[in-house]
Amino acid sequence: MIETIQEMLSFAFINRALLVGTLVSLCAALLGVSLVLKRYSNIGDGLSHVAFGITTIATAFGLAPLPIAIPGVIVVAVILLKVGNNHRIKSDSAIALISASALAIGVAVTSATTGLNTDVCNFMFGSILAMSMEDVIISIVVSIIVLILFVIYYRKLFAVTFDEDFSKAIGLKTARYTNLIAILTAVLIVVGMRMMGTMLISSIIIFPALTSMRIFKSFKSVVISSGIISVVCFLIGIFLSYLYNISTGAMIVMVNLIMFILFTILGKIIKE
Repeated sequence: MIETIQEMLSFAFINRALLVGTLVSLCAALLGVSLVLKRYSNIGDGLSHVAFGITTIATAFGLAPLPIAIPGVIVVAVILLKVGNNHRIKSDSAIALISASALAIGVAVTSATTGLNTDVCNFMFGSILAMSMEDVIISIVVSIIVLILFVIYYRKLFAVTFDEDFSKAIGLKTARYTNLIAILTAVLIVVGMRMMGTMLISSIIIFPALTSMRIFKSFKSVVISSGIISVVCFLIGIFLSYLYNISTGAMIVMVNLIMFILFTILGKIIKE
């Protein structure tokens, strides 16, 4: 095993993947706790489809996908929150409506121009080992910004997550911090698509939080344990992916699934 790890670390592209993947996994887990508790779990899946639509259109016209996708997905994230608060259209319906439309438009435009080439498939299914240096730099910068903002606004995000009505009553601008969660999630999904792909990116946001909640109960303990679980699952996943030549994104999700099952069993044992 040690020889295999040394062999892995001898490749520069794997070292880049480890750095980016660790940061993205950590950020995804931290934001995932608030999303799960506020019942916004589906927004990750919806925004990933929107991100796919925008990135494929950008790729079709020969433009750099990430710089275009990030502001586009941020706008959609804010719109989703506002539409979701509309009594006529519920949040899950709004997410399904916008995500399906964005995905269809992206596939249609790409099919009519360059076709569904390798780059598009990488956005769909992920290819962390094929990330360009530009992708790596953008991902690292974005991840660091997300971590800093999460730490700075931790108490306010905690208040908004658990009791939005009370937070609003004491004068806290809840809409601002709810939008902050949505914006950070949107940005993270765009940079994480290279790692996990459209089909799987939402899983690393949701799985660690749900896994942690099988045992831990306080917000702080769930946040810390979610971050640890997410990073550990990523590292195990990328190692097994290299060892058995299996899709990296799929293997990371499978490890997360196994971890969730183990924590569920352990949680039931502890309660007894």
